[in-house]
Amino acid sequence: MDIDFTKSTDGLVPAIIQDSHSNVVLMLGYMNKEAYDKTVTTKQVTFYSRSRNTLWTKGETSGNFLHVVSIAVDCDNDTLLVKARPDGPTCHTGADTCFNESNKPAIEFLQYLENVIQTRKRVPVEGSYTNKLFDKGVNKIAQKVGEEAVELIIEAKDNNEELFLGEAADLMYHYLVLLAQKGYSLKDVTNVLEKRHK
Repeated sequence: MDIDFTKSTDGLVPAIIQDSHSNVVLMLGYMNKEAYDKTVTTKQVTFYSRSRNTLWTKGETSGNFLHVVSIAVDCDNDTLLVKARPDGPTCHTGADTCFNESNKPAIEFLQYLENVIQTRKRVPVEGSYTNKLFDKGVNKIAQKVGEEAVELIIEAKDNNEELFLGEAADLMYHYLVLLAQKGYSLKDVTNVLEKRHK
């Protein structure tokens, strides 16, 4: 990789650290050639500390290491994009990122919701709306998915964001219930999408 460490008088290049899974930007640090070489060798993000004038591996005191997945250099060869897998919060304050943003992708809640629905099927909870749907059987659940799809289409023709997103959420929820009723999961669906994508 052709990295130009000579553009700055201190021989440092900015290194943007991005979560390889969520694509959330975690932090910005600086690397000199030695820090870069150590990062490549150990597969753990290592910076050059401008305040201490020494190398430091992120996580060496906290245990929250950043494990390198890939490194790219920008078009000017003077900035790095490091995609990494964090062991825990990245910021020294305990926040997920140094920009105080959450590093929890929306897909995680969708997986959580799917797990709740699957659990309701195995272990019914009295009074649960999900269990009332399961009790009605596949035909009624499929009908509900159809109704929610029609309502989403109707809202798509208007410009009310709240109503549109509400119907989209209703459709997604009932779709997950239908998948569970049929004995499938989102993973089964994404497997089909991945095969089609190839």
